[in-house]
Amino acid sequence: MKNLIVIPRTLWKLLFLLNFVLGLIVLYPLFFIFLSKEAWFPYAFKLKKFWARWILFVPGISIKVKHEIPGSKLPQPAVICANHSSYLDISISYLLIPNYYVFMGKQELGKVPLFRIFFKQMNILVDRSSNKSSHRAFVRAGQEIDKGNSTFLYPEGGISSNGKLRGFKNGAFKIAIEKQVPIIPITYLNNWKILQNGGFFKSYGRPGTSKIIVHKPISTIGMTENDLVSLKTKVHEIISNELDQYNLDCLSGSKKKTVNENR
Repeated sequence: MKNLIVIPRTLWKLLFLLNFVLGLIVLYPLFFIFLSKEAWFPYAFKLKKFWARWILFVPGISIKVKHEIPGSKLPQPAVICANHSSYLDISISYLLIPNYYVFMGKQELGKVPLFRIFFKQMNILVDRSSNKSSHRAFVRAGQEIDKGNSTFLYPEGGISSNGKLRGFKNGAFKIAIEKQVPIIPITYLNNWKILQNGGFFKSYGRPGTSKIIVHKPISTIGMTENDLVSLKTKVHEIISNELDQYNLDCLSGSKKKTVNENR
């Protein structure tokens, strides 16, 4: 029985991967042009939005987004913080925030063939095992905010394989306080159930609907470094509470379905 489940999962993930690579190859000449000058980065950003739709459409992934305020009213610049439980998160992020932002990603992304072009100038790489690298990355993020550009990052510092929220690092909240810009929390409710991080043959992989909540911005005006822990805790609780409620609703729905089937 397990082998029967593994086969369609693996085939679907192969489709997802091939579609991802094909899209990048086809669009690469345009990305190469748009990323050659900083003035053209917004065009690369718009192209990423198109590519994100391509990545999701072919393998049968749709998105359902709840905006606590209209997307057009989201502040800029801001520090955007989301939980991280799937490689889907990055692609979907480009369909959630209408305004240009700079993405901060882990050092390993800069080693991926073709994909590294996005981190030469436009986005930011960070090696969290190196204090010097982390400092450079967050200085650069601050410079982007000074230019009026938001920064998108995952404060957990890595991808969860089971959807459980881990502790947050301080960097995102320190920048937001230093620059006095708002934090925009985002909750990815079920991406890990669609494309799970982990072994290629063991992890989940299937079509489905990604459910996301873009929360109200949290102002940092008047905050100081003394407020860093409380701000971090507040954002963590917002995301954690949504995940807990979603999992509870899923459990309740599963129980109701079982009861109805047994009647």
